[in-house]
Amino acid sequence: MVLLGRFPALAGASLVVEPGESVLLQGPNGAGKSTLLRLCAGLLRPERGEATVLGRDLRTDRRSVRSSVGYVGHQSMLYDDLTVGENLRFWGKAAGVDDSQQRAAADRMQIHGRLFDVQVARLSAGQRRRTALAVAAARRPELWLLDEPHAGLDQDGRDIVDALITDAADAGGAVLVASHELDRVEPVVDRRVIIEGGQATEKPFPATGAGSDA
Repeated sequence: MVLLGRFPALAGASLVVEPGESVLLQGPNGAGKSTLLRLCAGLLRPERGEATVLGRDLRTDRRSVRSSVGYVGHQSMLYDDLTVGENLRFWGKAAGVDDSQQRAAADRMQIHGRLFDVQVARLSAGQRRRTALAVAAARRPELWLLDEPHAGLDQDGRDIVDALITDAADAGGAVLVASHELDRVEPVVDRRVIIEGGQATEKPFPATGAGSDA
């Protein structure tokens, strides 16, 4: 269980994700999908129960989890007053990532040329998302935590995200994707989990492929 202010969230939720597995999280707004991702990223501490990520206990050792996680949330966690290139270098250095890994990640997200010298504050929503994804990809994380990763992206960017999810799982990483876009994400994940009422319940994909959340 996690407390948000005085209110409990994810009370009773149980979820296991294995290496090489990709999982779609769905559920109503406010159900706890983003909270679960932030918990797994080591940004929140569980108040009760057990929470283990990559073999580390989140109640006692959540800081060490962060170096092995690629988390992309609603907020980019980029510094607005730094350029794209400066953000890549700053976060890369913090994660022990060398220049070649940063460049490869930027190339994969199609971040090129003059964009490196543009302040993040001046970027479009899609450019911010590409930069945040490049920061995460450069880390080569063992666990990917993606919150509405297609938001703000054009078709090329959305296709790149799909490839990132597939390649991460194929390389043995674990991937959790929170998204309302069932039709978009279903082809690139292994299973679907619904977060609702503090519980995590696995459900099959709808036979029709209609993008319902439940």
